[in-house]
Amino acid sequence: MSWEIRPCGSLEELNAAFAPISHFFGRTPVLENTEQFARVLPAERMLAAWEDGTAIGGAGAFPFELTVPGGTVPAAGTTLVGVLPPRRRRGVLRALMREQLDDIHRRGEPVAYLWASDDRIYGRYGYGMASLSLTIDVELQRGAFAAPVDAPPARLVTFDEALEVIPPIYERVRTSFPGMFSRTPDWWQTRALADPEWRRRGAGELMRVVVGEDGYALYRYHQDLSSGVSTGHVQVPEAIAATPEATAAVWRYLLDLDWIHRLKADLLPVDHPLHFLVAEPRRLNSSLRDGIWVRLVDVGAALRARSFAGDGEVVLDVRDEFCPWNEGHWTNRGERTETALELRLDVRELGSVYLGGFTFTQLARAGRVEELVSGSLARADALFATDRAPWCPEIF
Repeated sequence: MSWEIRPCGSLEELNAAFAPISHFFGRTPVLENTEQFARVLPAERMLAAWEDGTAIGGAGAFPFELTVPGGTVPAAGTTLVGVLPPRRRRGVLRALMREQLDDIHRRGEPVAYLWASDDRIYGRYGYGMASLSLTIDVELQRGAFAAPVDAPPARLVTFDEALEVIPPIYERVRTSFPGMFSRTPDWWQTRALADPEWRRRGAGELMRVVVGEDGYALYRYHQDLSSGVSTGHVQVPEAIAATPEATAAVWRYLLDLDWIHRLKADLLPVDHPLHFLVAEPRRLNSSLRDGIWVRLVDVGAALRARSFAGDGEVVLDVRDEFCPWNEGHWTNRGERTETALELRLDVRELGSVYLGGFTFTQLARAGRVEELVSGSLARADALFATDRAPWCPEIF
């Protein structure tokens, strides 16, 4: 049977295009939920592979403004990628990726990025692992700080109150963290602060707390009692603060929660100051996994969108078989050049270093970057260096 790739043209087609990825979560798309989703994902940004009127695969792209070192850049937040099991291994995914990257390029979005559901897949389409994500799981009785914290008052807020006071705090942080994206009012209403039943996974309602004027946290209780004693945990989907003092205050609030045994949080920045705030950092039970994956769709425009540490220059020989318009010799400033090449790498590796999460030297040690001129690795590392690790606090 033959199939075609085309964007969705209506809410009903958008709902149908969600079916392939929803299959893997054991759910069937509901039109009412799709109406809410369409507020942040326009139908034309959702591609589907259609076979006899049925969507057998899909791939979406949120229109984002991505923070990069020294600035921002229009970016596509790749999402909802899936192919129904009976249609796998037939080229459907590759065709979806082909059309999606072509569409992103036509729209003038120099960067695409995603959270990889399967880390074996996206490297073949030019995405490189660009950050690490921290998870903690701490017993609250071991959550003492190394030094006392003079925390400002905290207040629980309603959904409507949260829509007023939380977004400005997020925006202050967002502009300084590579990897974060701007959130529209619709995103706050339907995604970041929304609390649909399916998101709870057996937990309680989403709690929203604002600490002082500069920090907030979102959390849920997974309560479980044994002989009247709590053996449950609190899950923290998001905790963000705009100052070091507010960071300490937010986490002091969370680690002081009563009648709960453990606190769990993931999607934290790998360089989170919590390791130095607590008296027993081992008790955080920290673990790491891959975070966001970045794909430079337009190498020149992407490089020109970010800043560099110093006025130096390094010349890159970039390979990109999937998006051949990127092939060639580039300076780190995003200009094509014919001067002597210094480093050779695939666009995937350029995605890994783009936000500052990894270095050229790290990749060279893994055989992923070739140094053509001695000393160019160190110079490139210095140019691409950032003062904080990239971080995206939300899986999209």
